Amino acid sequence: MLLLLNLFMRVMSMRNIKTPANIYLFLISVLGILFFTFSIKIPQYSQMDWIVIFSFSGAILLLNYYTVLIPPKGNSLSMDSSIYLASLFLFGLNTSLLVLFIHSIVFALFQRKIAWWKHVFNFSVYSLMINSAYYVFIYTNGITGPISVDNILSYLLSFCTYFALNLLLVGIYFILATSENIVNFFKEIIEETAATYIITLVLSLVLVILMKPDELFGLSLFTCIAFLLSLAFKQYFNLYKEISEKANKDTLTGLNNHGYFKEILEKEVAIAKETDQSLSVVILDIDDFKKFNDLYGHIQGDHLLQEFGAILKTESDAANFIVARYGGEEFSIIMPNTNRKTAYSFMNELRKKVNDTYYKGVERLPYGCLSFSSGIAECEKETYNISELLNKADQAMYAAKNQGKNLVQIYNGLSEYSVHHSLSLEKELEESEFQLKIFLSKDIYTYRHSKRVYQYAVDFSRMLNLSVHERKTLILGALVHDIGKIEIPREILNKKGKLESHEWELMKKHVTYGKEIISTNKKLEDLIPLVELHHERYDGNGYPYGLAGKSIPKLARILCVIDSFDAMTTERPYQKTKTFHEAIAELRDCSGKQFDPQFIEPFIAMIKEFDHSGDERKKELVGVNS
Repeated sequence: MLLLLNLFMRVMSMRNIKTPANIYLFLISVLGILFFTFSIKIPQYSQMDWIVIFSFSGAILLLNYYTVLIPPKGNSLSMDSSIYLASLFLFGLNTSLLVLFIHSIVFALFQRKIAWWKHVFNFSVYSLMINSAYYVFIYTNGITGPISVDNILSYLLSFCTYFALNLLLVGIYFILATSENIVNFFKEIIEETAATYIITLVLSLVLVILMKPDELFGLSLFTCIAFLLSLAFKQYFNLYKEISEKANKDTLTGLNNHGYFKEILEKEVAIAKETDQSLSVVILDIDDFKKFNDLYGHIQGDHLLQEFGAILKTESDAANFIVARYGGEEFSIIMPNTNRKTAYSFMNELRKKVNDTYYKGVERLPYGCLSFSSGIAECEKETYNISELLNKADQAMYAAKNQGKNLVQIYNGLSEYSVHHSLSLEKELEESEFQLKIFLSKDIYTYRHSKRVYQYAVDFSRMLNLSVHERKTLILGALVHDIGKIEIPREILNKKGKLESHEWELMKKHVTYGKEIISTNKKLEDLIPLVELHHERYDGNGYPYGLAGKSIPKLARILCVIDSFDAMTTERPYQKTKTFHEAIAELRDCSGKQFDPQFIEPFIAMIKEFDHSGDERKKELVGVNS
């Protein structure tokens, strides 16, 4: 089967396939069978012709079993389409459809465990592809028979039609069944399969050439070559897989290593967001491991890590979780389809099991047994990236340590975790302020705007139910949110009047430039979502990604309100200034469109409080004396 049809088979094994996908499957199946019925004819074939037809079918069966596995992802290159296309170019539509029919019947008999409707859909897809490719071949003046240079354009166009239809028919079903983003899906599939498509076309033409002097000998030779290629590539792929597994494993414990863990987590987070499934991540740390090392030495410490890793793997495998050694005595677990409460129950049971597992020497540890502290974080719609998710799990784990160890702690955004390695807000503000002062020489407006947005963030964060970490992130993010404008030309930043379209496109890139600047400082990586996404809109019409609703991180949604209000109420080169009352009306008008509604009224309440508290406070905010 083609890679896309293998993909289709995996999708078909999913539960809860959506009704639109079932309707689509039925319609394509009916359409494919109708095309086959009206196109097929049973002429008076000679005995030799039937031998060739059955030989084609047998070759397809054999080569579908011995596919060529291509690293790195194991995409399979099957020669069936090469044979169908060669049959089409040599003998025309009727012979190709007969080959398809015979192969499909025999394949269904051998693969009776596969549901019948999957065979029907598969047959119908091939029927539509072969029919379409043939008519394109004929209408572009292609002539069936031995290969001819005059047919090159017809070969290429019929080939493109064949695979475009394959991509479209199976791709649409996959999108309907999984609700995957259509652009991302087709982009990924085209990138993965472009090389195999080209190889398939070349091989089909090679088969046409081989069959010219002697049809059966040429087909047999092609099948032998394909079979040997399959064996050779299988060995090559197995070797590649073995080396890859070694590269992805921790040498001491045999668990997934840190790098591979993050790679898997990226994929699992993407799946969880696309399918609205739960996903939890756990970081756990062996309690008092340094003391154990000091008492018994590093060799015994390594043995303890191996034993502990083995327990984690056994329990995680039983629950279909993914475990890794995160670093040192820290481990991590990815829990697909698991919410924080279920994750907590699992980790608490695991903690008790570890406590009850004897290991020589642990009796001298404070708890008199082997123990660990762990933190759990659940992936949410607004989770920006895996760094944010891991940071939350890490904070929860340190909270468990601070509460006495041998505990499981769920990350709670309302809790104030004291993480020992966090820098003080004052020091980070000092670093951010230093970066911001670059604007003094280039764009005084952006400098003053950033200072005002920072002050709004300080005040507004006190009114919101934010954790200490979230407050700090919002305040720092507000201060440097426009840092990327350093890369925007001075003449655009200070232009009087409306920006031209090309200037506006360049201006919008400041969020990307800002992300790149902030990314160079690991201490400020939590600010990246605010810097990059503060121009996303709640209705999905913002930039740079067009995210919508809760897909935009919460703090970025808050910053969008603050940033927009200050932009409306202060003088700008290219836009008229609004009064506070006009800006408040604009906030309400854009609630649910540009802004998250839950933050509008609290922010307006804060602004009204300042408005009633006296002119000095108002002047401070709007920057009259900046």
